[in-house]
Amino acid sequence: MKETRNHLMTILVFAVVFALGIVVLFETDTMTAGLYTGETQSEFFWTAFMELLTLGCVFLGLRLFKFNKVHAELVSKKHNALSKWGTLRLVMILAPMVANTYLYYLYMNTTFGYMAIIGLLCLPFVFPTMSRCEAEVEDDK
Repeated sequence: MKETRNHLMTILVFAVVFALGIVVLFETDTMTAGLYTGETQSEFFWTAFMELLTLGCVFLGLRLFKFNKVHAELVSKKHNALSKWGTLRLVMILAPMVANTYLYYLYMNTTFGYMAIIGLLCLPFVFPTMSRCEAEVEDDK
């Protein structure tokens, strides 16, 4: 179980550090912020797409372990299932968070920033502690 927790923790830490790296690069003017500020059509497309993707992924990521098929596999296969489904859940929440962070600095549109914050606020609910990992592979009955 410890290896699975470490695997999930590595994914989470890497994504958060990657997002912080994006913030540092843009805030220190190493990369140019607001590069696509005047591109209204592409901004509209990315805003609409990322709103749907972020909200859908956050909802599915937080509810993923409640689905009967997923829960049954977590109870029966434990470590392998937790590694597979836990990775999917983290990617579903963290990938839009990192993308929204990057798009915020490209377009300087606060909508992307707020969506990245939504992803960040979801992390305590999926943070891979040892007790959470053990609780997720136990039968509810």
